Amino acid sequence: MLDQGGNAFDAIAATAAALNVVEPYMSGLAGLGMAVVYTAHDAKIRSLDFHPPVPMAFDAKDVTKAQTVTGAKASGVPGNLAGWCFLTSELGMLSLDQVFAPAIGYAEDGVATTRFFREMTATGESRAMRPEWHSTYVAPTDGGAQGVVLRQPELARTMRAVAADGPQHLYEGPLGRAMVEHMQSLGGILTLDDLAAVKPIWEEPVTTTFGGLDIHVPPPPASSFQFLLTLAILEQTGLDGAEHLSTGHLDRVFRAIRLAAECRVENADCDADGARSLLDADAVARLAQRISDPSVLHGRTEGYGDGPPKALTAMREHTTSFSAVDSQGNAVCLTQSLGSPYGSGVVIPGTGVCMNNFMNWGDLNPASPNFLRGGQRFGMCLAPSLSLTDGELVLALGTPGSYGILQTQAQALVHRQVYGLELQAAIDAPRGRLWDDAKVDLENRIEPTVVAALRDRGHEINQVEPFSMLCGGMHAIERDPATGVLGGAADSRRDGAAMAL
Repeated sequence: MLDQGGNAFDAIAATAAALNVVEPYMSGLAGLGMAVVYTAHDAKIRSLDFHPPVPMAFDAKDVTKAQTVTGAKASGVPGNLAGWCFLTSELGMLSLDQVFAPAIGYAEDGVATTRFFREMTATGESRAMRPEWHSTYVAPTDGGAQGVVLRQPELARTMRAVAADGPQHLYEGPLGRAMVEHMQSLGGILTLDDLAAVKPIWEEPVTTTFGGLDIHVPPPPASSFQFLLTLAILEQTGLDGAEHLSTGHLDRVFRAIRLAAECRVENADCDADGARSLLDADAVARLAQRISDPSVLHGRTEGYGDGPPKALTAMREHTTSFSAVDSQGNAVCLTQSLGSPYGSGVVIPGTGVCMNNFMNWGDLNPASPNFLRGGQRFGMCLAPSLSLTDGELVLALGTPGSYGILQTQAQALVHRQVYGLELQAAIDAPRGRLWDDAKVDLENRIEPTVVAALRDRGHEINQVEPFSMLCGGMHAIERDPATGVLGGAADSRRDGAAMAL
């Protein structure tokens, strides 16, 4: 897109559409997402929200937790397609035909599947997926040989229609009618009114300052204020001169994460003003007082109550985050998902469109701050970020990883801003994924004496592989404000690359 004269917004939308084809287990046009955008001509930073509310007919009393994971009742309202098209129409320079052309080509000509692709597909085979899911994704890759080609002609036809008709092909047109008819035939509650109500929203980001960066993330219903709150706590307390990857470093960061996570769980229904009040210096100071408490710090990292079992939580770790910066200085960091691998497992016949399972992110208990109510918004753990210094764009950073997103991005920024690691090294440095109570999955590149000391301080450490997918898959672009020179970094924990023209 950049080579054709487009800008960062064309590039990000084209990438999003292409990922629907080549990474269909992570994201697609029937998912949802959020983005943070910087427009160079007016030096303005905004958040774009394409995370629609719960379907209006949804009633938590009528579903079980399992039904919010797999099947028609698991699906929320699609927002991604609206977001992609809005970015191009409002801020882009190219036509939808140009933006969707690569994705259409990949769907028609086919893409070679990787081992990781087939591993993700195998996780779907263990669930009660619909027949159309099997015919779309499993049969073409059967046998497991490296380089098997996956073609998606039905999805190619759908994308051609979107390129010609625009987003109304889904939200007011034949794709939407086919989607609603099929979902309702399976017991789902999605309606044409739900689709017609989808409108991407410009919002003011929530911000905090850390290590010389002014960091901007989407406001609620994004849960990204937890990410900022962790950094705000550490900004107030510092790390007391602790050496990099020492007990003092990791203990303090893990404690800050736990304090911020518990605050997010308790305030999952807050609005933007509520999130800003949580980031107020006095509110942060009250949390920061607990950072040096020698007692074991327990807390929730996932959600209300006891939280789902870890095996079910792992079904939420599948999201995509990517960024683009162009030569004019425009920037966008976008995070989107289908929810679990291949979402709800429902593929709309004849379209190649796989539905999301975002009802799995809310709670069915009315006492929860993140209780699912028809027509209302619910908290989602997306945290694309753009950072400025003295009003100049310097960093775009995001990651997948469910509620781990809010933890691992903070850890990477500590590596970069506190300990001075270069961007790639900061992303590659060891990270941990915290779970409910005091559990931590910690990459096994930490000195044994440090691991032992962390356990002595109450952290229930489980060592995992050196570069674990549990700890995200971060990507970032940095910009030197003095020269405009760009640099990129891609996480080796998952597929991805940094590329430049």
